[in-house]
Amino acid sequence: MNKKIVPILSVVCVGLAVALAVVLIRGVGGPPAEEPAMEYKIGITQIITHDALDLCRQGFIDQMEEEGFVEGENVYYFLRNAGGDMSTASSIANYFVSVDVDLIFSIATPTTQACASAVEGTDIPVVFAAVTDPVAAGFAANWTVPGGQITGASDWADVGAQVKLGMDIYPAERLGVIYNAGEVNSVVQVDELKAVAASLNITEIVEAPVATTADVYAAAMSLVGRVDAIWEPSDNTVASAIGSVVAVCEDNDIPLFASDVGMAREGAISGLGLDYYVNGQEAAKLAARVLRGEDPANIPISTTPMTIVYLCPAAAVEMGVTIPQTVLDTATEVCE
Repeated sequence: MNKKIVPILSVVCVGLAVALAVVLIRGVGGPPAEEPAMEYKIGITQIITHDALDLCRQGFIDQMEEEGFVEGENVYYFLRNAGGDMSTASSIANYFVSVDVDLIFSIATPTTQACASAVEGTDIPVVFAAVTDPVAAGFAANWTVPGGQITGASDWADVGAQVKLGMDIYPAERLGVIYNAGEVNSVVQVDELKAVAASLNITEIVEAPVATTADVYAAAMSLVGRVDAIWEPSDNTVASAIGSVVAVCEDNDIPLFASDVGMAREGAISGLGLDYYVNGQEAAKLAARVLRGEDPANIPISTTPMTIVYLCPAAAVEMGVTIPQTVLDTATEVCE
């Protein structure tokens, strides 16, 4: 026998022996002894950076861990931010589809609209948060049976109660509102504002529309001398530049009231709303159900209750007013 063949045969025999041992240990056709846990790929997209949406994202990730979907163990997150640009939001949604994620978590209305278009014709589910009216936005048939492949946790709020809190502090006959008319969530809130205005003795709603964050300061300045106070809906564009509105209001003694508590914490006098961290948690509970096999088409859209009454006496003083004690007594959170 050729001496060169002997070592080769020895290696082959050893290899066959090892393979046989492995088969005996695992069982024929069985899984490896230490099969790695299945990894879920989840895309997370948000329209822009601001406190409410950031809290929403963190609430989602933390609650997913509670549900057994742990980052680094059995979940990989693709984290993306559109920076307020709709074309970028669409590109992100399309990217998630291209890498075949198991689920998309979409934060805010514009990003969810982009995701709804991107996943059409696929089986990728979408769970949203921080969306005011998913039916008006066009990606849910109704709140109870949304249909399609999208469900989520809405941040629908009682606009009448939010505005009334501001009017209890400083009654305004002419009320200004700055918002992006391209955000369906904002349009819905402004329509609600107009519906309750008369009952709150508001005689005029003065609108200052914006398209980008760069427009916010000029929009706020356009309201000087034309309004008695400003109320801000939970508008993503304005929220990212709320400091500009605060500065204009402080310089011109215009009381500023916000709907979103996160926005209020940036310098407004009041905010009445939900905890966006909890909103993200609620979305995670729905996402876990979807990943376990439930059809999002049949999962009702949830709402997160308004539990936070935020008041800031110091901001009121900067804007030329004082918060009545009877109103202060209702606060769950008072700024320092």
